[in-house]
Amino acid sequence: MNSKQNIGPTTGDGMSIFERYLTLWVGLCILVGILLGKLAPEFARTLDGMAITVNGAPVVSIPIAICLFFMMYPIMVKIDFAEVVKAGRSAKPVGLTLFVNWVVKPFTMYGIALLFLGVLFHGFIGAEATDLIKVPFGIDLREGETYGAGRVVLIDGVKMLQVPLWRSYLAGCILLGIAPCTAMVLVWGYLARGNDGHTLVMVAINSLTMLVLYGVLGGFLLGVGRLPVPWQALLLSIAIYVALPLAAGFLSRRWIIRVKGERWFRERFLHVLTPITILALLATLVLLFSFKGEVIVSNPLTILWIAIPLFLQTVLIFALGYLLARVLKLSYADAAPTAMIGASNHFEVAIATATMLFGLSSGAALATVVGVLIEVPVMLMLVRICLGTRRWFPE
Repeated sequence: MNSKQNIGPTTGDGMSIFERYLTLWVGLCILVGILLGKLAPEFARTLDGMAITVNGAPVVSIPIAICLFFMMYPIMVKIDFAEVVKAGRSAKPVGLTLFVNWVVKPFTMYGIALLFLGVLFHGFIGAEATDLIKVPFGIDLREGETYGAGRVVLIDGVKMLQVPLWRSYLAGCILLGIAPCTAMVLVWGYLARGNDGHTLVMVAINSLTMLVLYGVLGGFLLGVGRLPVPWQALLLSIAIYVALPLAAGFLSRRWIIRVKGERWFRERFLHVLTPITILALLATLVLLFSFKGEVIVSNPLTILWIAIPLFLQTVLIFALGYLLARVLKLSYADAAPTAMIGASNHFEVAIATATMLFGLSSGAALATVVGVLIEVPVMLMLVRICLGTRRWFPE
């Protein structure tokens, strides 16, 4: 089964130019966004103002929603949901993947991020530093009232919630920790010489599981962290950023294969469609950093403070999944993608949700973008670890 469509010319390791140098493209988008924010500071604000509002509160940013749909649709349309029913034949790797992704990972992410951002790096971030985020949709608060760890303030006539900056970063880390990867993990599994069939099955299962657990875990952990728990917005974000592209991918895949055949679908349609995912992601990053440029320029170490707990979380979850796979005596072909799926994050959904819940300019949105920045180099390092330890597992 071919689980990977290359985006343009490939490098020697089988990755496309876009995939191999995604970290570089992300870095360039950061620079472009910062410059754009300096040269045209009203541009991102104008785009962010193009939103669907409910009772006067902006709920869905139209430009971001469009970008995120085009990020997600090419991923969802690749999924062959007929493979999901066969997952029972591989009960151990599927069960291990679900255990690591949904029972362990969200809570280790919360604990690690709280330790580093709320304790070890608290002084570096700024004990008195605050962030302005959206007032949760459906909550009617007066100026000066408190909600969780925040206080309602009036900014240019708009009610905002002023929260400690480190808690805003914590929110972004939480949203990353509850979003298992369903996109680039296809690449990581391929490079690690893993079982493509198992990877695709878990992509499908995680996509379906996210419809139920993403909002539940997100609301619970944000509440524990004394952050706004906008349940309506969480559910709406799942509907827009997961359910809508999932349904569109499922229906259009069936229609295209029926009309044009599976070979045309894989060799022509996916080849043309796949670059849209990364292009839409990069466009979103330009918007995010055009609005957050001042924060980064004034305190460039912000990226480092966020990156360290994200890096440690990635390595910890990979090691846990990989070692448990060895204990369960899984084959290497199943062990590698099982560990990769747990370690990598679905940063597209995390970025979308953070932007929707807390705002384009929030620290939470910035934290999810840092997740993108470290994803490629860290996952490539883990691929090399897998390839170097294949002899640990039975054939």
